[in-house]
Amino acid sequence: MSLPKRLMITAMILAVAACVTINVYFPEAAAERAVNEFVSSVNGTASGDAPPVEGGETSSLLKSQKHFDPLMFLVPAAYAQQNIDININTGPIRAIQDRMRTRQQNELKPFFEAGAVGYGNDALVHVKDRSAVGLADRNKLDRIVAAENQDRAAVYREIAVANGHPEWEDDIRRLFASEWVQQAEPGWYYQNQSGDWLQK
Repeated sequence: MSLPKRLMITAMILAVAACVTINVYFPEAAAERAVNEFVSSVNGTASGDAPPVEGGETSSLLKSQKHFDPLMFLVPAAYAQQNIDININTGPIRAIQDRMRTRQQNELKPFFEAGAVGYGNDALVHVKDRSAVGLADRNKLDRIVAAENQDRAAVYREIAVANGHPEWEDDIRRLFASEWVQQAEPGWYYQNQSGDWLQK
């Protein structure tokens, strides 16, 4: 093939690739699996933690194969979408998860069982009925709920930032709101989209 023809074909390929905009949409299915894993760990129902990798970090929930693929040049948007990797195993995320797991098992669970707190439709924990606990425990209830919600807000933001897409925070929070309710134990309270309290 002559040099002018090769240059023309190369120019055409580059022109086609330039016309394709890389637009990484929120990876709903991958995020759902990551959120399920996180919540299961906090609730103590996870089958096991992710294996560690070099540098003290743990592996990502989803690992894409790292190899050359001509698709990445010809259809970069499709390639980017196929290779989304939702990472919930950074150091800061794991630290928050550990605090939440300890708090859930040692402090929050009895309040859920008493009906004092419930899962809000905003993916936070809310006090539902202060009279469900004794006077001596009400300050403790407020303190624990405040600490929990601080960690929840931080982890939703951190997951989005750790994956390079701060704009995903609202979507991540939405998935968490649903997953907390899905994994709630029978008898625990949660809010529907209208803010009404329901019992699972």
